[in-house]
Amino acid sequence: MQSYYVYIMASQKNGTLYVGVPNDLRRRVDEHKVGAVPGFTRQYHVHTLVYYEEFSDIYAAITREKQMKRWKRAWKLRLIEEVNPGWKDLSDDF
Repeated sequence: MQSYYVYIMASQKNGTLYVGVPNDLRRRVDEHKVGAVPGFTRQYHVHTLVYYEEFSDIYAAITREKQMKRWKRAWKLRLIEEVNPGWKDLSDDF
């Protein structure tokens, strides 16, 4: 079964945030870390995976991503703090 993810990357604790949705979280995080894709995350050094959710349905993942992108910054910070209060790089566990 294919998995899809909604994830939040950060430049540092309380820093710049990026929300995205891939089908291969490890690959996508690696791309962010090495700056493989030009754009926002490379420009603002957004390389730390601080939050993610897994979905079996791509439409549910996209809906959640769009919801989170509309959220106020404070709501995203609170979500991260609830599950990852130390802002640990969750990709270290891959």
